[in-house]
Amino acid sequence: MAIKRVGVLTSGGDASGMNAAVRAVVRTALDRGLEIFGIYEGFCGLIEGGDRIRPMTWNSVGGIIHRGGTLIGTSRSEEFATRRGRLCAVRTLLAAGIDSLIVIGGDGSLTGADVFRQEWASLLAELVADGVVEPDVAARHPRLTVVGLVGSIDNDAFGTDMTIGADTALHRITEAIDAISSTASSHRRTFVVEVMGRHCGYLALMSAIATGADWVFTPENPPETDDWATEMIAALSAGREAGRRDAMVIVAEGATDRRGHPITSEHLREVLEAGLTESVRITVLGHVQRGGAPSAFDRNLGTLMGHAAMDTLLAGAADQESQVIGMRGNRVVRIPLAECVSKTREINALLETQQYSRARELRGHSFNTALRTLQTLLRALPHPPQAGQRRLRLGILNVGAPAPGMNTAVRAAVRIAIDQGHTIFGIRRGFQGLIDDDIQEMAWMSVNGWAPLGGSELGTNRVVPSGRDFYAIAKAIEKHRIEGLLIVGGWEGYQGAYRLFEERANFPAFEIPIVCLPATIDNNLPGTELSIGADTALNSIVTVVDKIKQSAVAERRCYVVEVMGWRCGYLALMSGLATGAERVYLHEEGVTLKSMMEDLDVLVRGFQNGKRLGLVIRNEKANPTYTTAFMCALFEEESGGAFDVRQSILGHLQQGGDPSPFDRIQATKLARRCVGFLIEQAAEHRPAGAFIGMFAGKVEFHSLEDLPRMIDEPNRRPKNQWWLDLRRINDTLARSEPDPEACGSEPAGGA
Repeated sequence: MAIKRVGVLTSGGDASGMNAAVRAVVRTALDRGLEIFGIYEGFCGLIEGGDRIRPMTWNSVGGIIHRGGTLIGTSRSEEFATRRGRLCAVRTLLAAGIDSLIVIGGDGSLTGADVFRQEWASLLAELVADGVVEPDVAARHPRLTVVGLVGSIDNDAFGTDMTIGADTALHRITEAIDAISSTASSHRRTFVVEVMGRHCGYLALMSAIATGADWVFTPENPPETDDWATEMIAALSAGREAGRRDAMVIVAEGATDRRGHPITSEHLREVLEAGLTESVRITVLGHVQRGGAPSAFDRNLGTLMGHAAMDTLLAGAADQESQVIGMRGNRVVRIPLAECVSKTREINALLETQQYSRARELRGHSFNTALRTLQTLLRALPHPPQAGQRRLRLGILNVGAPAPGMNTAVRAAVRIAIDQGHTIFGIRRGFQGLIDDDIQEMAWMSVNGWAPLGGSELGTNRVVPSGRDFYAIAKAIEKHRIEGLLIVGGWEGYQGAYRLFEERANFPAFEIPIVCLPATIDNNLPGTELSIGADTALNSIVTVVDKIKQSAVAERRCYVVEVMGWRCGYLALMSGLATGAERVYLHEEGVTLKSMMEDLDVLVRGFQNGKRLGLVIRNEKANPTYTTAFMCALFEEESGGAFDVRQSILGHLQQGGDPSPFDRIQATKLARRCVGFLIEQAAEHRPAGAFIGMFAGKVEFHSLEDLPRMIDEPNRRPKNQWWLDLRRINDTLARSEPDPEACGSEPAGGA
């Protein structure tokens, strides 16, 4: 099918990240030589036509990637639900010569688009029969092709791990609850926080994990008994007696009891005030969850999905059946639109008829694992040990540079291990703590309040044991009778674990299970697509670069921003993708004087044609000679006065700050699996050593024996880095020449 003209629209509730998706759709289409039209105000614009259908140029989507909402507007159209409305929509599209649509919206919007596609032939025939459309025009557009992208903060779509806007909404909720927690603790007060989610408890569930909440209500998992209020009051009271100063109850707006009766925030306030005999406050977050600048994750999610949507159209994959673009792990997938919508609506129907177990099953493995984990973490105190069980003595330590999420992982591991009847020891300052015997038993309340904290409360350093250190470590392990080690950290943690594993023949004390949990902002560890801390660092970079871009626009300036990563370019490339940087320099690719001069020529032409900002992101070790300062000097000297150049070295702010919701959730998920691994391997004759990771959304363990073959040791990075495949997408969206006739039409230029 020859595609020449494509329309893109956003419909239903807005979601942060929609603009990134629209930008990717428009620029990918233009890069492939297609004509692309923005359909403003959703399906209403599709019916009204006229100036609601506008041709999009390269600069039409300049400077929008960081903006919340949707540049092209959205609506909920009752008229489009009628055949008369859809007849008007056909006329509008034919007048513009469009017969391919990319629709960004929720299940209602995608359903409407698919119905429109199915009826296209009959609608055409009716218009031809009425003399409204000429037969030759109908013959040139025999079918409508539709590709959907799910934009929904609820993350309620079947077949995709994440929907556009959900991560940003989770950021808003987490930030709000973190802020509320401080005042709640000051006054020893209980808060009820209501979050969105009429039919899906994702936001409530994940925000409870991320913030360390004390109780949560979701549509999929209503209380098991009618006496749920007494159970909740008892748990919160026990928490107060154990030393907690506050209590946080999170409720999804669609939560019910097991008979389908709503559990509202006001009802919870009445129950809690009566049971706790204290005043209770309610915070309804409302539409603050929907708005604001998108997170780094949502910017990149929208970008990758938008690019994939155009690929799907051009490949003809949606000619016979509408497709939805989804994500599983970090991989783009295509899902038949009809299946996506029908399964999503089936879950809603199951909830309406109180078939909760089946609804949870359709939510998927990840949702249910998170639910089980939360049920452990919500406990005021652990289960008492079972009679006759083997009670293990496990050690936990942080190694390497601080990474946001380390404390979250430690908290989860400590509580999960203790709840299963085991004893866990905190080892301070990494391997140095083992060497110095700086070890302390951890209690349930030792990690209270750690979930949202950045840094490392246990302390960390970069010491990798060698020589006499092994004897001291063996002695400490024997003294405390440690039967398993969980190492939460980066490169030095993996290297240290491997050396202990190698020394088993010389030190019998090392014949214990050892597992590494990846935690480093550099994302440079083998066996995993993402490390804990990298998402937080990426959001820190994006927040600063957004501010830098505002300054640059005001003064016709190019900024060269240096980010961390050592010799791994993950932060550089992904922040470039999320901020619309024109050029990203990576150590993996190298830097030459010729390539810098070519990039300079592109920047100069852009500024001469009306561009007002330039953005270059450089990995800190991209090249030892062509430093950030050198690049700035070169660009300014050779620009001929077309623009000023400034540098910004972000430094350790990338390591600091409270962990993002993504990092908190991933840390909790991986910590649970690591504790399970240690318990399982402790029963083996020769316990294994391993490192854990996530691939395509699935948890995998790799033997420490495989570490040398999986790493590029001189460069301190994995041999295989999945994210390098995204380089071509970044180049397509950021480096292609804009339409000369449209240059300068948008104040933010080509970013």
